[in-house]
Amino acid sequence: MKIQRKHWGIAAGLLVLGLVGWRLSQSNSDNYSNHGQGAAVPITAGEVAMRDVPLYAHGVGTVQAYNTVNVQARVDGQLVSVDFQEGQDVTAGAPLAHIDARPFQAALDNALAAQAKDQATLDNARSDLKRYQDTAPKGYSSRQQLDTQQATVNSLVAAVQADAANVENARVQLGYTEIVSPIDGRTGIRHIDKGNIVHAADTNALVVITQLRPISAIFTLPQDLLPQVTAGQAAGALEVVAFTRDDTTELDRGTLELVDNQIDPATGTIKLKAKFPNAKLSLWPGQFINVRLKTGSAHNGLTVDSRVVQRGPQGTFAYVIKADDTVEVRPIEVGQDYRGQLLVTKGLTAGERVVVDGQMRLEPGTKVTAIEDKPQQTGSIDAVAPHTTQ
Repeated sequence: MKIQRKHWGIAAGLLVLGLVGWRLSQSNSDNYSNHGQGAAVPITAGEVAMRDVPLYAHGVGTVQAYNTVNVQARVDGQLVSVDFQEGQDVTAGAPLAHIDARPFQAALDNALAAQAKDQATLDNARSDLKRYQDTAPKGYSSRQQLDTQQATVNSLVAAVQADAANVENARVQLGYTEIVSPIDGRTGIRHIDKGNIVHAADTNALVVITQLRPISAIFTLPQDLLPQVTAGQAAGALEVVAFTRDDTTELDRGTLELVDNQIDPATGTIKLKAKFPNAKLSLWPGQFINVRLKTGSAHNGLTVDSRVVQRGPQGTFAYVIKADDTVEVRPIEVGQDYRGQLLVTKGLTAGERVVVDGQMRLEPGTKVTAIEDKPQQTGSIDAVAPHTTQ
């Protein structure tokens, strides 16, 4: 009886081991079925689009005020009033400050008096000259008296002209006691306070005014791009786009105004000047910016989302989705990256489906399933959702 029970125990143990082995085998089979070559890996798919692609040259620049004026006194005197607030927007001709005008008003009055005196003397001399001109031919006065009187009149005429010049100069000096803004712009920090004595020879400005609308930027490009820039200028005004230093936020759009007349031999770069409307005051003098100069466009260029492009030891490549929903590795060549769209110069054709996201789990021949497949619209690349704009 004990032997029979022992046989039953052995049989039960063998049965348990068999069940465990079968379960492990089934589990391995399931794992192979789920992760083998027949498994579909979820990815995000996109489409190679054909559109007109603007071509941009990238540079680094510094914003400069379109005009900058150091407002200084042009006459000596006491500053009796300051008529602006720091940081105030002013227009051309707006009063900024006043210098004590009384000494200059007195000088003008003195010049006017001297002019009136000499004018009266001239009028009297002309009357005497008229009489000598009437009497000399009749012998009642000598020719010498006539000539002397003519010389006196001529001298007085010159004196009156000098008086007129003195009057005009006195008026100009008096006008300088009112300091006005020469341009439209914004005032900076006030450097001289009311009550101080100012001089025309002072080196310190009363205030600096900068013109912010429009505003300019000076930037540099490699000399190799000069032919593209000059060719683009021949076709019309070139667009310039200003970005923040991290090259992500668009600040403003303007036009190219100037290409410098010489290349810097030390750096092999050339300077360019752009003009921006700066309606939102996104640009400020002294600010460092990234600049993109539109030099032309590629007609019917091929573009893909920048996430499509992968980089490996052999260069750039992309995963292309074939008709049977498997992927192949395709070597490609790309151009510029603008607004998240890469220009493809070799390796892809329009309409092909490519993997945008999920490449980490892929290898050649992997079967995929697209969880999002939104083909890009055709047309210009500028139709793509823009960057954040200030």
